[in-house]
Amino acid sequence: MDTASVEKDLVNILFTEEEIQAKIQELARQIERDYEGRELLIVGVLKGAVMVMADLARALDRHVEMDWMAVSSYGSGTKSSGVVRILKDLDTDISGRDVLIVDEIIDTGLTLSWLVSNLASRRPASVEIATLFRKPEAQTMPVSVKYVGWDIPNEFVVGYGLDYKERYRNLRSVGTLAPHIYS
Repeated sequence: MDTASVEKDLVNILFTEEEIQAKIQELARQIERDYEGRELLIVGVLKGAVMVMADLARALDRHVEMDWMAVSSYGSGTKSSGVVRILKDLDTDISGRDVLIVDEIIDTGLTLSWLVSNLASRRPASVEIATLFRKPEAQTMPVSVKYVGWDIPNEFVVGYGLDYKERYRNLRSVGTLAPHIYS
């Protein structure tokens, strides 16, 4: 979906499709260097990470295995509930594996902090995080993130996998959602 389709719903565009794709390529080159000679399992966090995960996997010039988890701390609201639930677990045994969690955004850090702890208990060789967006001002839980596309303001953003009530995920750019939409 193009921004023209939802321009009245957005305050501004933070990143265009072209900027996002360039950043994905940049992250892919860093990941390739860091995991050279090692097998890599990338784990996408559903549903938001679908776009990032697909584009990142295609940008990598190497074989990777992919798996998915669905975890939630939001429900249908705009603020974290504080309780993390697994909605879909991995299909892959990660013991002894290098695991890279791929998410679209780190907001409070609650979900990712919990997820790293959960996966670390399964005895992987390593667990790291890649995210396209991070909101440092919103973070309440410490999370060590190895790959970050951009730090962004603590605003409600949508597009490129980021949603409000399951809408806007297919927007090719990322923009700030107008408060009249979610107020």
